[in-house]
Amino acid sequence: MKTSTAPAPTGADTGIAPGPSFVRRLLETPEVGVVAACVVVFVALALDKSTFAGAVNLQGMGFDLAQYGLIAIGESLVILTGGIDLSVGALLGTSVILMSWFNVRAGLPPVLAILVTLVIAGAVGLLHGLAVTRLKMAPFVVTLVTYTVAQGVTLAITSGTSITGIGGLFGDVGQTYVAQIPLPLILFAVVAIAAWFFLERTYAGRQVYAVGGNPEAARLAGIRGDRRVVSMYVTSSLLSAFAGIMVLGRMGVGSASGVGVGWELSAIAAAVIGGVSLVGGQGRILGIVAGTILLELINNGLTTLQINPNYTNIVLGCVLGLAITADRLRARSVARRR
Repeated sequence: MKTSTAPAPTGADTGIAPGPSFVRRLLETPEVGVVAACVVVFVALALDKSTFAGAVNLQGMGFDLAQYGLIAIGESLVILTGGIDLSVGALLGTSVILMSWFNVRAGLPPVLAILVTLVIAGAVGLLHGLAVTRLKMAPFVVTLVTYTVAQGVTLAITSGTSITGIGGLFGDVGQTYVAQIPLPLILFAVVAIAAWFFLERTYAGRQVYAVGGNPEAARLAGIRGDRRVVSMYVTSSLLSAFAGIMVLGRMGVGSASGVGVGWELSAIAAAVIGGVSLVGGQGRILGIVAGTILLELINNGLTTLQINPNYTNIVLGCVLGLAITADRLRARSVARRR
C-alpha cells in the first residue's frame, strides 16, 4: 500500500503571517541610517588618509568621544521629556574650574573636590527641573540663564588665568589606558549602557518617554511627570560635571579659555542626528551614541584632512540643520499616519 505525505501547511493556509525577515527588521530600525553614515564616513576617511585609522588618532577620538558623548546623553534625556538644556557646555567648563579651585586653592583632596562639584552640579540641575515643573518657566530661558551665569562664574574665579598644580587623580582618570583603550571611553560606554538599560528596561524609563510624548495622557495615567522631568535635568547636570573630570584630567590644568564653549550645540546635534525628537518622547541611546560618533568622525576628519578650522563650525552647523529638518519631516509623517 502506498502512502503519501501531505505538504506542510504554509502561512497562507494556517492564517499565520510570516514574520519579517532579519534584513527587513534591520532596515526598519530607526538608527540604521546614522550607523550606516558612520561606517561610510569612517571608510572614506580611512581610504583617503591612512593616519586616520591609526591607533594614535583612534585613541584621540576616543577621548573626545567620551567628553562629548556624556553631555550628549545628558542632553538627550532632557530632550526626551520635551525640554532642552543649553547649560551643559558652560556647566562642564565651570565644573573644571570648581574642581581645580577646590583642589588647589581650598586644599581639598581630589576625591572630595569632585564630590563637592558633583553636589553643586546636581543642585543646579534640581533648580532647572523645579523652575520648569513648578514655576512653569520655559526650559530654554531657564538653562540660558545658567549658561550665562556659569560662564561668568568661571571667569570670576580664575580672572582669566589657569589653575595649575591639580592632584594626580584627575590625570589618572583623564589619561589612563586600559588595554590600549582610553579609560574615559570605557566610562562613557558604562554610562551609555546604564542609560540604555534605564530607558529600555525599566518602568521609570518608559515613563520618561510617556511624559515627553504626551504629558496630559501621562498625567491621566497616574505618572508623576514632574518627578521624571526633574530627575532628567539633575542627571544632565551631573553628567556635565562628570565629563568635566575627564576634561580636567586630560588638560592637566584648570583653564577657563574656551572649555565647554559651544559644546551644548554638539550635544543637541548628536541627539537629533541620532533620532531624538526635539518635541520629546522619541529616541534611543543607540542612536545618540551613533550621532556622537558621526560628529566626532566629521570633526576629526576635517582636522586630519587639514581643512581650515574656520569651516568646521560651518559643516557641523549644516549637519545640525539637516538633522533638525529631518526631525520635523519625520514628525509630520508620523502625524499624517495618525
